[in-house]
Amino acid sequence: MTDGDHGPVGFSVAAADFYEDLENDNSRTFWTARKDDYETLVRRPMLALTAVLADEFGPAKVFRPYRDVRFSADKTPYKTHQGAFVSTSPATGYYVQIDASGVRVGAGWYDATADRKHRFRQAVDDPRKGSALERLIDSLVAKGFEVGGDRVKTRPRGWPADHPRIDLLRHNTLTLMRWYGTPGWMETPGLATRVADDWRTLTPLLDWHAQHVG
Repeated sequence: MTDGDHGPVGFSVAAADFYEDLENDNSRTFWTARKDDYETLVRRPMLALTAVLADEFGPAKVFRPYRDVRFSADKTPYKTHQGAFVSTSPATGYYVQIDASGVRVGAGWYDATADRKHRFRQAVDDPRKGSALERLIDSLVAKGFEVGGDRVKTRPRGWPADHPRIDLLRHNTLTLMRWYGTPGWMETPGLATRVADDWRTLTPLLDWHAQHVG
């Protein structure tokens, strides 16, 4: 499987090796010497992958490799991963990434306004809506996805600590992610097939969010 503008779909193990090397030497000198490797091993395959997936899921944003260090104590200039994101609503959608550990695939919402967090918690509190999300997440975890996201440490203000879905109420953001490592299919068109299958499996999570949070 290829995309005419960007070449074949698939990341070689050398792409993961590139990020392992970048983690060890996150410097402009390294980047200048290896920028062609980034283009060939990482960026072009990611553009090819997202172009193939766009027919079903829509266009993706392929993130820039440079970190915004203006307000960060960490001044390393380059991201140690390459991600791509298909938005279904603000700060919500599908995600795929390549880094030193290999490929990861997921979906969810990574940011939320105070109003959206309130609507999310109201939906989780509702016995029908909240239980539906709980069952959905349980089914995704059973399929190999891991729950992530930003959470408050104890309980959100105004909610009882003994709420039956207190673990969900603690979430400000919520993601379901699967880590694959560097399997053989990562280097083949099977990568697009696997990402598409995972995104379809995760679609009910985004549908729940669209229906109850917006």
